[in-house]
Amino acid sequence: MSKLNSSFSIKEWSENDRPREKLIAKGKNALTDAELIAILISSGNREESAVALSKRILASVDHEINALGKLSVKQLMNFKGIGEAKAITIVAGLELGRRRREENVPVIPKITCSKDAFHLFYPIIGDLEHEEFWVLFLNNANKVIQKKQISVGGKTGTLVDARIVFRSALEYGATGIILGHNHPSGVVLPSQSDKMLTQKLKQAGITLDIKLLDHLVITEKNYFSFADESII
Repeated sequence: MSKLNSSFSIKEWSENDRPREKLIAKGKNALTDAELIAILISSGNREESAVALSKRILASVDHEINALGKLSVKQLMNFKGIGEAKAITIVAGLELGRRRREENVPVIPKITCSKDAFHLFYPIIGDLEHEEFWVLFLNNANKVIQKKQISVGGKTGTLVDARIVFRSALEYGATGIILGHNHPSGVVLPSQSDKMLTQKLKQAGITLDIKLLDHLVITEKNYFSFADESII
């Protein structure tokens, strides 16, 4: 079978075009996003190399790695040359990158502003395609004692049980809490139900002497702080 009619394997490229060798010789930072993905998939299809295929996949998501990470195995398999095994490899590789980003969040010993809380919430829920509700539990010095997922929902909402929130707060000995949930839609403004929930939890906290310090709505590119807007 001629080279044109077989998949382009990285081994068949000229040495200067091989991303694996380039990584070894020049370091990982020298590789483009397409070259890194090409290493994951190893080969392209009958008409294009792994790098060319990777460029086409990236172009479909406007070259945004976060958007690529949201594609499912089935969606990736729509690209010619991407079978189930390669799609799984891409998904797994990007998920590892997401988890690494979460682990690399700098420890913020004390919350001094909404941006500090945002930096803790964003790596966890910033680019999810479903809603999740999390709480930061703080002590008297506004230091974070614990962070906890309270609920998981769909694309448009998630249910929150106030009893779970404050039971956890009492277990941790928290004197303050900061709420955070994401909007997969990208709409950063809180909904009416978000506002009602915030007031409900604020009133429950007053009864238990646990102060609700803020509630953040997180999107992929921005956030909304109830405290900053003076509506808490």
